[in-house]
Amino acid sequence: MDLDFIIEVSPLFQQALLVTIKLSFIGIFFSLIIGLVCNLILARENVFLNSLVNAYIEISRNTPLLIQLFFLYYGLPKFGIKIDEQVCAIIGLSFLGGSYMSEALRAGIEAVHKNQIEAGLSLGMNKAQLFRFVILPQALSISIPLLTANAIFLVKETSVVGIIAVKELVSLSKTLIGVYYNTYETMFMLVLFYLIILLPLSFILSYIERRVRYAEHGN
Repeated sequence: MDLDFIIEVSPLFQQALLVTIKLSFIGIFFSLIIGLVCNLILARENVFLNSLVNAYIEISRNTPLLIQLFFLYYGLPKFGIKIDEQVCAIIGLSFLGGSYMSEALRAGIEAVHKNQIEAGLSLGMNKAQLFRFVILPQALSISIPLLTANAIFLVKETSVVGIIAVKELVSLSKTLIGVYYNTYETMFMLVLFYLIILLPLSFILSYIERRVRYAEHGN
C-alpha cells in the first residue's frame, strides 16, 4: 500500500466527495418532491393525469439511469438543448428517484386504514384536508423504511454519472487508475469515501425510522 500516493490524492477525493454529496442530496430532495406530486395527482383520480403519472413511473423504473443520462447529455443537444453535466446528473437522479419515491409513498397511502379516512370525512374534512392532515402523515410514517432505502439507493447511483464527465468518486477513481495504475490504493480510497457518506446517512435514517415508529405507539 503506497501511503504517499494516498496522501497525495486525498484532496482530489475530498473534492469528488463534495460533488457526490451535492448530487445525492439534491437528487433525493427533488425525488421526494416528484414522488409527492405524483401521489397528489393520483389522489385526484383524473384518468388522463393518472395515465401520465403511471407512464412516467413505468418508463423511469424500467430504463437504466445510464440510458437516461445518455439521452439528457448527448441526445438533447441534437434538438438544441444543452445542459450542464451536473444539472444533467441531478435531473437524471431525480427522474429515476421520483418514480421509486412515488411508489413508496403510494404503498404508505394505500396502507392507511379506511377507518382513519372515514373518521376524517365524518369531521367534515374535504379531500385536500383529509390528504394533508390524515393520510399523508400516516403514509410518511409507514413509508419511512422504503424512503430511506431509496435514498441510499440514489447515493449509490451517483456512481453512474461519471459517464457524462461529472468528476464524482467513481469517475475520479477510474482516472487515477488509468494514469498511475495504483489500483489497490485507489479502490481503498473509493470504498473509504463512500463509507464516509453512506454510514452516517444510514445511521441518521435508521434513527429517524426508530423515532417515527416510537411515535406511532405514543412513546
